[in-house]
Amino acid sequence: MTLDTTARQSLFTEARTANRFLPTPVAPHLLSELYDLMKWGPTSMNACPARLIFLTSPDARARLRPALFDGNVARARSAPVIAVIGHDLEFFDHLPRLFPVAPQNKQLFEDNETAAQITAFRNASMQGAYLIMAARAVGLNCGPMSGFDNAAVDQAFFAGTRIKSNFLCALGYADTSKAYPRADRFAFEEVCQVL
Repeated sequence: MTLDTTARQSLFTEARTANRFLPTPVAPHLLSELYDLMKWGPTSMNACPARLIFLTSPDARARLRPALFDGNVARARSAPVIAVIGHDLEFFDHLPRLFPVAPQNKQLFEDNETAAQITAFRNASMQGAYLIMAARAVGLNCGPMSGFDNAAVDQAFFAGTRIKSNFLCALGYADTSKAYPRADRFAFEEVCQVL
């Protein structure tokens, strides 16, 4: 299946990172729809290590504020939803269910903490990218952020768990009057090789 021009524009060429958001609330069903799309993106051995927390209440958002770097405070404050994308360092406990063709692969990670950490981080990062594309597909704008104190976010939202924060993503409806000018991208010839 090939996407038409309008779909490609919505997902890629016309989509923009949102710097500020309108005060329009995000309907809770959109967060569920977003997840129901993103969960189908591929991960290694169908590991699915991403864990999400959608911060919508004033209390939850207030708990996030001390962890944000100054440059992200205004974006986060204006967004009706902040997604905390984390990764489960013991994702492998679920491999017998999620990868039943080779349930023994759980052992590969139980016995190798480095491999588990790398796999969890890499695949949850991919799932975070799927979240962005899924959010765009359901009509939301995104403002991904890495400017925050991971340890503070982990303490505020994942204390006592095996989950670590990866990145944050503001979600809502962009205030396009606050958009930055469109930045350049590399051309194919600058960064790609065909061997």
